[in-house]
Amino acid sequence: MHNRQEKISQVVVTAGQMRDLEERIFAAGMPVVALMEKVAGLIARRIQEIPFFKACSVPSNTLFLKGSPQVGGSRVGILVGPGHNGGDALVVARELHFRGYEVWIYSPFSKLKELTSQHLQYAQSLGIPIYQTIEQLPNSDLLIDGLFGYGLEKNLTDPIASAINQLNELPVPIYSIDLPSGLHTDTGEVLGTAIRATHTFCLGLWKLAFFQDQALEYLGKAELIDFDIPLADVEAILKDAPRIKRITSATALATLPLPRPPVTHKYKEGHLLLICGSRRYAGGAILTGLGARASGVGMLSIAVPESLKSLLVSHLPEALIVGCPETETGAIAHLQLPEKTDLSAFNAIACGPGLTRDATPIVEEVINSDGSANAKGERPLLLDADGLNILAQMGAIATLKKRQAITVLTPHTGEFQRLFPDVADAKHDRVKAVQSAAAQSGAVVLLKGARTAVANPQGAVWIVPESTPALARGGSGDVLTGLLGGLLAQATTKQIPVEDIVATAAWWHSQAGILAAQERTELGVDAFTLTQYLIKVLGN
Repeated sequence: MHNRQEKISQVVVTAGQMRDLEERIFAAGMPVVALMEKVAGLIARRIQEIPFFKACSVPSNTLFLKGSPQVGGSRVGILVGPGHNGGDALVVARELHFRGYEVWIYSPFSKLKELTSQHLQYAQSLGIPIYQTIEQLPNSDLLIDGLFGYGLEKNLTDPIASAINQLNELPVPIYSIDLPSGLHTDTGEVLGTAIRATHTFCLGLWKLAFFQDQALEYLGKAELIDFDIPLADVEAILKDAPRIKRITSATALATLPLPRPPVTHKYKEGHLLLICGSRRYAGGAILTGLGARASGVGMLSIAVPESLKSLLVSHLPEALIVGCPETETGAIAHLQLPEKTDLSAFNAIACGPGLTRDATPIVEEVINSDGSANAKGERPLLLDADGLNILAQMGAIATLKKRQAITVLTPHTGEFQRLFPDVADAKHDRVKAVQSAAAQSGAVVLLKGARTAVANPQGAVWIVPESTPALARGGSGDVLTGLLGGLLAQATTKQIPVEDIVATAAWWHSQAGILAAQERTELGVDAFTLTQYLIKVLGN
């Protein structure tokens, strides 16, 4: 059972896939009314676990007759739409009514689906007050939003749009069923206006909107209501379609720490080359190195301008610091690796933080040294920060298409748009955007954001389901570059897929930020502090 729940918690579907899945379930013989009863029953039970409900709960065997005194301080408003989402809300209303809570219903639509209409008639027969206009609504302690479920595509217009805006202004929590009414299921776009939920119960499987940055301020706290969709049905619907998965702690920790045999040595645990830093941005090199240190990589070499060598040694005494000739502006002029060493000696290379664009020849050299076939197997190249800006100048797609070895790109939204100007705006649909970028470039692309998304060239996507705004600090991305670079170097010695490692690094980085913010508040998580929480994540 636990294994099933873990698999279900990873699945993310589009509105179309969810619709096909429900049709398959109904075609197999599951009555629509039975599913509605099951789902609404689960929601009703969860709602009764809300603290103010628990404070005024009544014994489960208490019988309430029509006209009986209601439980004080627990008036619930139910917002009912025309479809089955409204039907779910009506069953919740009925169940709360039977439990003795004071319930009223807002039903502004004249035409309802047949099943929803039947539930509304029954609610009316129970004496539950029903209102058609927003002006009639009494006060409440909580609102349950069942106006629109998944699949909404048209912009909401008045009078319902105006009603939603007024509901959002009420000083009461709103719990949405499946999705806050007014959000596009796939893109998370606000269709004119939308409910600003305090809490959202996502039904059955996670929908794409829950991982689009533009939807987050409307979702509140998100929770999956698992109503036991058979895994066989999920597999049958998804088939060979590129999978979109949530990265869970179980999947990430399955590879962390990366397994080591009893007998090994430092070079068997990965050798990473970092190329980073300039006189202007010395801190970027330090933070990248500290991120790599936390990865547990066996050997770490860091190429920096000669003037930074002693500074890096003081912070990372275990690393091999390679001082390189520098330009007048303090950037690396050219790589000067130790004698009898070239780029093929490393298991992975990470390039970019703090370089400045004066290091353009260095980035070009690294990109053009493919290294797909060497004694240590394929050598991933990770590009970040100025590595990405220089790549954009070179023409990202055409340049990367020439490479045989795996390239990993880690842009934020601005860098992404410079790299892939022909890809649709990542702010609108970041999942689709990162899929397109990976497919066009042949690279593994990690698009940073409140919900970081990773895609491989085949279209599979991994999404980090939680993060913290505490990571919106200068240097946080440098830490991720070092951490990911170190994991990539180790992964090539252990035959772990690059995409899995990129997703794991993104999850680890986010969890460190969350843990640090819990202990120090969001204001207390600078990039250096973040590096000190990476190992703590593994100990929790």
